[in-house]
Amino acid sequence: MYINRALENEVLEASKQFPALIVTGPRQVGKTTMLQRLAEAERKYVSLDDPLARYTAKSDPDLFLQRYKPPVIIDEIQYAPEILPYIKIYADTHKRKGDFWLTGSQSFHMMKNVTESLAGRTAIIQMFGLSASEISEVKSEPFVCNHQAMLERLNERTPQNLHDVYERIHKGSMPVAYSSEFTWERFYSAYVNTYLQRDIKDLTQVGDELVFLNFMTACAARTSRMVNYADLAKDVGISAPTAKQWLSILVSSGIIALIQPYFNNVLKRAIKSPKMYFMDTGLCAYLTRWDSGKTLEVSAMSGAFFETYVVGEILKSYYNAGKRPPIYYYRDTDGKEIDLILEQNNTLYPIEIKKSANPGKDATKNFNVLNKSGKEIGEGCVVCLYSNVFPLDKSNWLVPVWLI
Repeated sequence: MYINRALENEVLEASKQFPALIVTGPRQVGKTTMLQRLAEAERKYVSLDDPLARYTAKSDPDLFLQRYKPPVIIDEIQYAPEILPYIKIYADTHKRKGDFWLTGSQSFHMMKNVTESLAGRTAIIQMFGLSASEISEVKSEPFVCNHQAMLERLNERTPQNLHDVYERIHKGSMPVAYSSEFTWERFYSAYVNTYLQRDIKDLTQVGDELVFLNFMTACAARTSRMVNYADLAKDVGISAPTAKQWLSILVSSGIIALIQPYFNNVLKRAIKSPKMYFMDTGLCAYLTRWDSGKTLEVSAMSGAFFETYVVGEILKSYYNAGKRPPIYYYRDTDGKEIDLILEQNNTLYPIEIKKSANPGKDATKNFNVLNKSGKEIGEGCVVCLYSNVFPLDKSNWLVPVWLI
């Protein structure tokens, strides 16, 4: 069963404007499936997973482009970056829009080559796993702190209770998870092995896959927390510079997202370390060995997973609209913290995330820190397990998690 993706329109619009587009993101999020679904009848398809196709692309790019004459989908382009200059020449010679649809599951190698070889000729589209709106088959829009917008969503969304939310968190966001053939343990075991053996071993300088797996697990145990390279390095038995390099690999390949801190010249006490979040909560649960939504919900990590899920959904709501998420967090040396801040049109919108069915007014107690920022403060919200959109006070609202 194919689930319609919010990025489909972005792909079609980009194809009208650029000779090439590249859809990048983690493995198994549905990049190829989406492009094949959108492709016109005459568009060819080739995967560089195929050893013969890969060899031809690397050793004789001209012959490759003759054999797979555009319009074409080229899957896993990172395995043959040698072909990118030839795609540039072809695009400059033929001057047609949408000739090349490319995919790649590893952006940390690919983006450098794309930037150098196809500058100004390609649209870069970042794709992640399914969002809640895609799973529910409702309209996907960037999340905003606006109670009117949230009230309008009430009629199109299905309410979820605590059990429903944690089952969704545990299952994760991979499209295959919403098919009848899905077996959670088997899928994520294969996923991790493929990621380590093909992407990490083949495309990076990581020598020991087992140590890198331990590093991934250490990161999963710290989801929703501030990055501390020294602690990560100590836990895994590597150097702090190696920990920084390895985290950049996880970020660049779409496994982890970093939320940068909000600070300016006025908020001088702000801490400047980013927070990290796994983009797929199912993978995070697998690495930290929670075998069901029920056990996860009562675990010591239940709050961290709830926050990770909310942040991931908000990030995807922007990426799926082809927009850069204007998202930050705040924490200062006095321990005051705001989970998320949306910055739009010189206005700051504070967001608190609470695994609670009835958060009190103290949930917004740190929002007033932003009064010193020198910017206008917009409506705030507390994303939680409450059953309705409800005012906490004149400026802040409770928002059910199933509305984001």
